[in-house]
Amino acid sequence: MENEHIDIVSDVTEEDTTKDKYLTFEIDNEEYGIDISYVIEIITVCAITWVPETPDFLKGIINLRGSIIPVIDARLRFKKPAKEYDSLTCIIVIEYENYKVGLIVDTVNEVTYIPEDKISIPPNAKLKYQNKFIKSIGKVGKDVQLLLDLDKFLFLE
Repeated sequence: MENEHIDIVSDVTEEDTTKDKYLTFEIDNEEYGIDISYVIEIITVCAITWVPETPDFLKGIINLRGSIIPVIDARLRFKKPAKEYDSLTCIIVIEYENYKVGLIVDTVNEVTYIPEDKISIPPNAKLKYQNKFIKSIGKVGKDVQLLLDLDKFLFLE
C-alpha cells in the first residue's frame, strides 16, 4: 500500500517564503511547532521495522520510496505514555543537518505564521532551568506554541 502524503514544499511559490512559518502538531493534547523549512512531507503511519539496541523512542526505520529513514515516536521522546496509533497519527518527515528523520505525532494541525517579534525564550530559561527540547515559545493570539529545538530533540541522548 502506498503512503498517503502531503507535499508541503511544492505549495510555496517564488514570492512566498517559509520564513516565520511553523508546522503545528499535537502530542498528548499539547501543541508544538517545527520550522516549516525542515519539513519534507507528512505521511500516514506505515510499516516500521524495529532496530535492536536502540532507545525506546526510536521506533525503527521505514522505507520511503527507496530512502531508509529512522522514525522517532515524539510521545515517547517526551516521556509521555505510549498510545495506539490511529487514523490521525502521522509521520512528519523532516531534513535537519543533512539527516532525514520521521517524527510520529498524534495529529498534525496546520502551518502557522509566527513573526520573529512574537517569539521568545522559555521563561524557565531565565531561572537556569530549561526544557531541553523547547527552543522558544511563539505567541499566536491568546495561544502559545512550543517550538522544538531539533538539535536536542533529535540528537541529545
